[in-house]
Amino acid sequence: MAASPAYALIATDLDGTLLRGDDSVSERSLAALARVARAGARHLVVTGRPAPRVRPLLARLGCTGLAVCGQGAQVYDAGSGRLLWSVRLDRELAETALGKIEAEVGQVYAAVDQDGVDGLTLIEPGYLMPHPTLPAVRVDRRDDLWREPISKVLLRHAALSDDELAAIARAVVGSLATVTMSGPGTVELQPSGVTKATGLALAAERLGVGAQEALAFGDMPNDIPMFEWAGRGVAMAGAHPELKAVADEITLSNEDDGIAVVLERLFPTD
Repeated sequence: MAASPAYALIATDLDGTLLRGDDSVSERSLAALARVARAGARHLVVTGRPAPRVRPLLARLGCTGLAVCGQGAQVYDAGSGRLLWSVRLDRELAETALGKIEAEVGQVYAAVDQDGVDGLTLIEPGYLMPHPTLPAVRVDRRDDLWREPISKVLLRHAALSDDELAAIARAVVGSLATVTMSGPGTVELQPSGVTKATGLALAAERLGVGAQEALAFGDMPNDIPMFEWAGRGVAMAGAHPELKAVADEITLSNEDDGIAVVLERLFPTD
């Protein structure tokens, strides 16, 4: 079966998109991705999760190629188990940005993802993991967050909504870091200029695929740059309104196999 003439690369977010609420991937979605592979197209995971938190899932999916992790700060090769590209968030800039945010909104609770394929997720006292199934190490004080190189900072506020916190953070952080919102309870600071689009573009170049050949699926504002880069962007039914506003199509929810519905249409059975 020949590859779809329109899309040679299928880029999927994980949480709220490919994954169900229990972190599983449905049999229908797996079958649809297998159909894509038989057609000669590539599936590329593009996620906010850092590489260490993605490795077990890639193994379950049988992925041996590239994955874009850490909101675009990492391009990971699952076959060799190494990072092909990685950008660190300067820890002094991160501390400065955090101080500017707290000067506006009061106390926030922070966590960091350490750089590297074996990096840990560290959380300070008071921070609650938005994904309780993901491993994290609690530290005694904020200064402990900065003891090793990091790829991003995760923020939570006791009273502000994610939208409110993200908007204020963008206003005060400026060029110190890129502010993203990638899910409920997940506002993040990452290296300035780094987005899912920058990581996806690097991975696509390695695969010899152009932007117009890419089909992207997502559900949150951090997927907007990816949609703007790709030839077509498909938002899930439960996606954030900001993403739906720039999507070319809206499919069913992640619980209802929204990705599979689209892929089955674009890649007829062989």
